[in-house]
Amino acid sequence: MTTAILGLAPERNTTAVLTVFIVVLFVGVYLYSDSIDSNILTNTSFRIGGTQNSKSTVKLPREKVPNRREAALSCVLVNQTYSCPVSLTANEDISSSLSTEVCPEYFRWIHEDLQPWRNTGITEEAVNSAKRRAGFRLVIVNGKAYVETYKKALDYRDTFSLWGILQLLRKYPKKLPDLDLMFDSHDRPVIKFKDYQGPNATSPPPIFRYCNHPGFMDLVLPDWSFWDPYAYWKGNPNVAGIRKELMRCNVSEKQDWNARIYAQDWAKETQKDFHESNLANQCTHRYKIYIEGSAWSVSEKYILACDSLTLLITPKYHDFYTRSLLPMKHYWPIKYFDKCKSIKFAVEWGKNHTEKVKEMGKTASNFIQEELKMDYIYDYLYHHLNEYSKLLRYKPVIPPNAVEFCSETMLCPAEGLQEQFMVESMVKHASETGPCTMPPPFDALYLQSFFRQKTDSIREVEMWENKYWESQPK
Repeated sequence: MTTAILGLAPERNTTAVLTVFIVVLFVGVYLYSDSIDSNILTNTSFRIGGTQNSKSTVKLPREKVPNRREAALSCVLVNQTYSCPVSLTANEDISSSLSTEVCPEYFRWIHEDLQPWRNTGITEEAVNSAKRRAGFRLVIVNGKAYVETYKKALDYRDTFSLWGILQLLRKYPKKLPDLDLMFDSHDRPVIKFKDYQGPNATSPPPIFRYCNHPGFMDLVLPDWSFWDPYAYWKGNPNVAGIRKELMRCNVSEKQDWNARIYAQDWAKETQKDFHESNLANQCTHRYKIYIEGSAWSVSEKYILACDSLTLLITPKYHDFYTRSLLPMKHYWPIKYFDKCKSIKFAVEWGKNHTEKVKEMGKTASNFIQEELKMDYIYDYLYHHLNEYSKLLRYKPVIPPNAVEFCSETMLCPAEGLQEQFMVESMVKHASETGPCTMPPPFDALYLQSFFRQKTDSIREVEMWENKYWESQPK
């Protein structure tokens, strides 16, 4: 167990505890009492009303609080279409106040992300200008969601992102203010700072996606895979040159870089229902490599969730939580260039510092388990959308071509794995408490210190690495 690995799926020999953790985390039901029970293996029948629906019974997890009022679904066809409930009365038992618990520190990046619009606010014209880059438009009015679709996304990304927002509305019914936003499910950010500077610059178009990049101002939300347990990344080298370069770090007859690199054929995995993509099995390795593809990769949280030490090849992109991760605390930094030698040294260093390796691996996995549990995912969604809505300078209205979306219209017609994922991740009850309390913005001195700490840690590792290779025989 002393090799670094990317995308290996050995025989299914992971411990039961680890397997349960991985499944629970990825399905998106991590031990939160305000939605559904984390024990997805024990189910009770949940009746869906409506005699015209052939799927009259759906399996949902067993009740955790039997006396709590259930937010029932009613799958009734009206003009060959499943309709949304007229009112939200079944969910109106939510507390009116925020929780006394303060949200995790990474929530503070929400303030930073919205900074470009703090002085000017967000106009309807600015939102409309993002249309050509968006996959869909989401409008929430009086607690109900309306969607105007422009183009479909790969891998059901848009489907499960919308599903997650609908579950937020079930968890905190009538708590979210009216809002109007554009969402793009593609990987790369598109709104550059430099394009909206100068005296004649227009207001930048706000657009939400899963990741961002320094020099861009796209807004980041949790990705679709929190509600889709099979959205794994395992290692497709063909999407980016950097991954093809990583393949050179594999063991050969001439050189062993302490790495075992495996390519992934997603076309074959799709045909096999992803039976060979079990991320839990990969947690048996002491080191795991994270590398970006064409942009950020959904795999990062799964890699960090293992107790293994993550060897993180210098990323260009960030998502909603990764900006708070620190080198030598949550991961080991790997050079973007000369990555093979960098990986080799990391593993050699780890052989002589096994306790430190364990500590970093455990710190990262604790972060994923404790600070990315589903309660916080929903609270992050809530606060980001709430803070965004405060900046709107107009009253959102339902677009003429928008369609109302609700859990019924998405779950009732769903089939196969899509239906299974939605059932397993559906919020069954409104929360009895409000979201966690939003922390204040960063101050300038804190951010300076934080970035200096990251830079100093990376430089220290590079210094160790240079000394190591200088000491090796030529």
